[in-house]
Amino acid sequence: MIASLFLTLKLAFITTLILIPICLSLCVWLYGPLTPIKRLVLSFLTLPLVLPPTVLGFYLLIFMSPNGFIGSLVNNIGITSLVFTFKGLVIASIIYSIPFVLQPMYASLSLIDKGFYETSRVLGKSKIFSFYMVLVPMAKYGILTSAVLGFLHTIGEFGVILMIGGNIPGETGVASVYLYDLVESLNYDEAHQLSAILIITSLAFLYVLYSLSRLVSGKKHG
Repeated sequence: MIASLFLTLKLAFITTLILIPICLSLCVWLYGPLTPIKRLVLSFLTLPLVLPPTVLGFYLLIFMSPNGFIGSLVNNIGITSLVFTFKGLVIASIIYSIPFVLQPMYASLSLIDKGFYETSRVLGKSKIFSFYMVLVPMAKYGILTSAVLGFLHTIGEFGVILMIGGNIPGETGVASVYLYDLVESLNYDEAHQLSAILIITSLAFLYVLYSLSRLVSGKKHG
């Protein structure tokens, strides 16, 4: 159980750490009027929210196999396999969790008065400078929310993880898959323990997040 929890937290931390700069970069491009191409990209990136995890997992398995598109690319840089490896789990988690990080981040940035951004641009600052130095500090709570949601979503992943990684102890055996095995083997006592740990961990993160939201709201009204 301890090994599966450690592996889960490691996967969630790495995935979130990679997703934050990726989603911020996407928001730089998406910021402003939503052109048809932007709407298409945003729709594509939001697909994991509505697709069954097994569908996404199936196609990721195809693409990440040695003869697949992603598998062939990584073969060229010396990575022999992604399927049933921790590296494969990281890539799958990034793809699956993108909308859970991107959506609240993009929404929080879109709600900021565009006058701040436009003033920075009028003063001669670049788009990237105006975005990161003006908008991002003002949307820091939304970005924190994105990070927490991405982290917790990765902790709770199951379908995609199972199809890409299987259940190799110490390599791909994360807590959600380990819990499934416990239930299948009728080991309900340990399943209750692991479930309680996951519930308490998620509640703790969400409680801190909502507490920070109340603190930020109080400062604004003060």
